[in-house]
Amino acid sequence: METFYKTIAQANEAEFKDRGSKFLGFVFPISSKEEVKNLIKNLKEKHPKANHFCLAYRVGFDNLVFRASDDGEPSGSAGRPILGQIDSQGITNVLIVVVRYFGGTLLGVPGLINAYKTTAAVVLQTALIVQKEKQIIFRLEFDYTQMNDVQKFIKQSNGVIIENESGLFSVLQVALPLAQKEIFEKNMLLLYNVNTKLI
Repeated sequence: METFYKTIAQANEAEFKDRGSKFLGFVFPISSKEEVKNLIKNLKEKHPKANHFCLAYRVGFDNLVFRASDDGEPSGSAGRPILGQIDSQGITNVLIVVVRYFGGTLLGVPGLINAYKTTAAVVLQTALIVQKEKQIIFRLEFDYTQMNDVQKFIKQSNGVIIENESGLFSVLQVALPLAQKEIFEKNMLLLYNVNTKLI
């Protein structure tokens, strides 16, 4: 099982011009599709006179969460070529938006496909692609008296507590490397009555 994934280190941008039209490419690292709406909103505020905001993203490690949008361009001429560039690099947790300012000359579908594909390729060429460890998140429920034992096993597995609701019962959300999943689950079984759930 692959325990690492490829993504980009940080947001980046690039520009491509064709027959008067200007294509601005923006690439962002994302961890969920919910982040996309805000990023698009910010770009629309910065580029109020642009004609199209075409995009593609892929999120997660199973390649099932993705989207490609032509935003008013002819069907298949923008979003798909952008997504193709994401996939050709084998990266995930990435959003690419290409903002188009129309220059007065129609490019035709082949011209548009080339322009969107090239802009996405150029912005990815300038982005730093990095390898990251896949993370998983567990929800743990247990009696607060077991907190020290639970924390010891979290630390051993290089885990990080990302949410902590403590009362009579403790509820933790813990992120840890995918490679540690089996040993962590075994360790939790050693403890009495700890409810462990993958989320």
